[in-house]
Formats: sequence, structure tokens, C-alpha cells
Amino acid sequence: MHTDVTPFALQAWKEGNRHHYSAGWKGVSPEFGEIVLTCPLPRTTPESIVSELRGGLLPTTSFEARGIHTEGLTLPTLNRSTLRVGDRMVYLDRNRFGAALAQRAVTMRYAGDRYRLAALDKHGYVLTREADDEDPGVTITVRESGRGRNRRLSVQAAGRAEGGDLALGLIFAGVDRSALTRIGAVKAGISRVTHFWTESQY
Repeated sequence: MHTDVTPFALQAWKEGNRHHYSAGWKGVSPEFGEIVLTCPLPRTTPESIVSELRGGLLPTTSFEARGIHTEGLTLPTLNRSTLRVGDRMVYLDRNRFGAALAQRAVTMRYAGDRYRLAALDKHGYVLTREADDEDPGVTITVRESGRGRNRRLSVQAAGRAEGGDLALGLIFAGVDRSALTRIGAVKAGISRVTHFWTESQY
């Protein structure tokens, strides 16, 4: 069911200790109910890190990164990742070598629709469901503000959205999106070159 989405906000939360720590965002959408984003979930294996979205009328959504590179991460990254919305797999694609923000955007396919995720800057991003013959599409903008316990996510939607749209838009608040920004892309490029050079020495 597609519906207009009233702007709403999620507040930062955290609980537990260093051995069993959880953090993320919580809030209420007037149309979709209470929402809890845990990022990341407590680890069950050392080579996996997962963020998960639950609550209200949204399908349970998870974003997982796997590999040795995840051991020192605080959030899953776009590399070697798996995204699920409900019982469906979402296929992601991106151009790691894009020079502009638009070129580095992530493209996705979910439930027959095409989506695009682009960074606004390091604090915000926008998810767009492309228009088709039956629907004009939707744009969901998420922006973080504040510090410490006063951190919040402001969520706005232009167009009529369904639960899967909003779930896709919010799960990326629990993902390291730095590779989509200009500075992040430069750092990622340097890291790749360093990694290749190091491997060539063996």
C-alpha cells in the first residue's frame, strides 16, 4: 500500500556494556508505527557485522557485511555485503571508480522496482525509487544532526511510499556510506592501491 509519509525523526540510543553492546536509532512514523534500527547487532561470528531494522508495518530488513575486513568495523560497509528486505534479496551495484557523487551512487533492484542511493554529504543521503508507467516514484531523504545523546535522524519522503521503500531508506543509516562521498572515495582509492601494493610484495 502506497501512502504519503509525514516527516518524522529517529533518536539515537545505546545500551549494554563493552561485551554486549547495542546501539542505533528509535522513533515513530505516524503511518508505519514504531521503528527500531540496531546498528550493529551484537556479533555472533567474528567475520560478520549486521545492522537490522524492525518494527511497525515495515518488513524486517538487514544489511550484512562478511569477511576478515569486518573484524575492526563498527558498521557494515558496502563491500561484500548482503541486503535483505523481508524474505527478498536486494541486488546492489555501484561504480567504485566514479568521479562524481552521482556516478558513485548505489543502484538496487527490489520487488521489480529500481532504486538509487546517493550521498548528499557525510551526514545525509537520498534514496530514490524510479518512476514507471504505474507510479511516479518516491524520494526518501535522511539526514543526521546533533551530537552524543542528542543525535537524531530526520526523515522526509516526497511521493507516496510503501513499507519496503521506507525500510530501504532507513537501513542505510546503519551502514558505513563513506565510500559514496568525495572524501570517502579518495580514501577508499588510496586503501585499494595500498592493499594491491602490499599483496604484490609477497
